[in-house]
Amino acid sequence: MEGAVSEPMRDQVARPHLTEDIPKAKKCTVIGGSGFLGQHIVEQLLARGYAVNVFDIQQGFDNPQVHFFLGDLCNRQDLYPALKGVNTVFHCASPPPSSNNKELFYRVNYLGMKNVIETCKEAGVQKFILTSSASVIFEGIDIKNGTEDLPYAVKPIDYYTETKILQERAVLGANDPERNFLTTAIRPHGIFGPQDPYLVPVLIEAARKGKMKFMIGNGKNLVDFTFVENVAHGHILAAEHLSQDAALGGKAFHITNDEPIPFWTFLSRILTGLNYEAPKYHIPYWLAYYLAFLLSLLAMVVSPVIQLQLTFTPMRVALAGTFHYYSCERAKKVMGYRPLVTMDDAVERTVQSFRHLRKVE
Repeated sequence: MEGAVSEPMRDQVARPHLTEDIPKAKKCTVIGGSGFLGQHIVEQLLARGYAVNVFDIQQGFDNPQVHFFLGDLCNRQDLYPALKGVNTVFHCASPPPSSNNKELFYRVNYLGMKNVIETCKEAGVQKFILTSSASVIFEGIDIKNGTEDLPYAVKPIDYYTETKILQERAVLGANDPERNFLTTAIRPHGIFGPQDPYLVPVLIEAARKGKMKFMIGNGKNLVDFTFVENVAHGHILAAEHLSQDAALGGKAFHITNDEPIPFWTFLSRILTGLNYEAPKYHIPYWLAYYLAFLLSLLAMVVSPVIQLQLTFTPMRVALAGTFHYYSCERAKKVMGYRPLVTMDDAVERTVQSFRHLRKVE
């Protein structure tokens, strides 16, 4: 998920309402539209002839076709003007998972979500598409070709994911065909692409510090990484197929590249594409997990005196060393989803966009 929400902000920029000659069915708002995924959703919506509002805490780009509304999604007065008169709302705003701010996660992902739902109903919105996460069913153990029918994680991998579960439950539970309010949740996994603010920059920073010499496990664990344009495409297909037909309403859908790839192969392709060495030494998974667990205990013990920001955690070891890839057969069947960009092309385009991070010999 991307970080399109921060601490509360009250300043609101008044913008003109959406173009009047466009039918309401083609009017939409992207909450978090200034973020990484949000901008790609906006671009694809505009290309398909939609009129687009963006609601966010900041204006992340300039486009005269887009009407920007700035504010705090937990504040109904900020939010309502951006939702009034639109048919469809896409919600992809979330604090960055790496912020480790539990209070902010709960406030934005859960309390904010409840406010967004109520404000949508008040404004007469008919369709609501949430950016959720495939990790809502992941507990740190292997998932191979996992379907949406798997239960929510009883022990989520972190508190961020715990709040995403609460958020998804709230959205799917709000589906109400009788009152013409239809909801669905898109569960991407491992979003990446050009202008990605997290995965590639963090990976390259680790490589620069000499922290990418080891791989956890035998390097064969398959994982889903999903190109951002494919994720945006899945959101828009969901909106266009969401109707009072029960096939989508109140349900979640995995959206991936449909090409699971060994975790360390993917990272190695990014690293070598930018002239860094790929990891070549192996650490047994059980050993890495045990060490990370001990470090987390140490951090907990010293926390009253010293706040340690750990990057080597049990959660990250699990993400790097287990199988976790997901079936998108439901999305294929119900909304006709097919990835627009293959993994090979996606990696190539991503590497080219980050040439400024390339290691110079």
